[in-house]
Amino acid sequence: MKKMKKVFTLLLLLSLVTAAITGCKSSSQEGQGNTARTLEDIKKSGKIIIGVFSDKKPFGYVDENGLYQGYDVYFGNRIAKDLGVEVEYVSVEAASRVEYLVTAKVDIILANFTVTEDRAEKVDFALPYMKVALGVVSSDNALITDASQLNGKTLIVNKGTTAETYFTENYPDIKLLKFDQYSEAYGALLDGRGDAFSTDNTEVLAWAIENKGYTVGIESLGNLDTIAPAVQKGNTELLNWLNDEIKTLGEENFFHKNYEETLAPVYGNAANPENLVVEGGVIE
Repeated sequence: MKKMKKVFTLLLLLSLVTAAITGCKSSSQEGQGNTARTLEDIKKSGKIIIGVFSDKKPFGYVDENGLYQGYDVYFGNRIAKDLGVEVEYVSVEAASRVEYLVTAKVDIILANFTVTEDRAEKVDFALPYMKVALGVVSSDNALITDASQLNGKTLIVNKGTTAETYFTENYPDIKLLKFDQYSEAYGALLDGRGDAFSTDNTEVLAWAIENKGYTVGIESLGNLDTIAPAVQKGNTELLNWLNDEIKTLGEENFFHKNYEETLAPVYGNAANPENLVVEGGVIE
């Protein structure tokens, strides 16, 4: 009987140790994320998965028919066509873009993704296809024309954006009201919960055109940034394919055609495509 108890005790201890080791491995694997699909994997599956915005018109949004549309989506459709596969779009938020690549939930992020040093340490950026700066939109009744006017006031931003980083680092006296989704941020501006909203100047300009009583009082703030596709860190084959694709598309003026199809109907004469479009990955 005593021998049986000893055996049972040893077996119990062994199972506990095994469970602990398995748990540690599992946690370690979760922390490292998943391995991204290779270019060959994507082609074999017949589908590429691309992360885009669903509420950032006119760059990435879902229309009244439930279809993804916009400047980024137009590019995504061409990527799928040239790869010879179908495309599946996955809605992402600004703060989740890096995570979706690290965990291999998507193959590519095409969600108005501004290139920064911090992000480049976590994901691999391809060549740029857009250039932007920050803009600030506010009510005509209390128009903000200089960032210093926001000291002691509330500025609406989206989490994980360059606007959040810029104002946190440069204007500590401005209270930031942060949201995950762009629709929430614009709703807060319309409701008067903030004095202004900041994101890419191209985006706030488009929104102000469609919403009377609001104006982009600050059209360019901070550095001129570039926007580029991104893949999981180390997914070199897919990255190289994207770079070659962007160079090839530049030869046919693809991104200017994209602008005419998706952005010109919104901006009209209020914006110059040369201030936004990057062809062939080359900034002039």
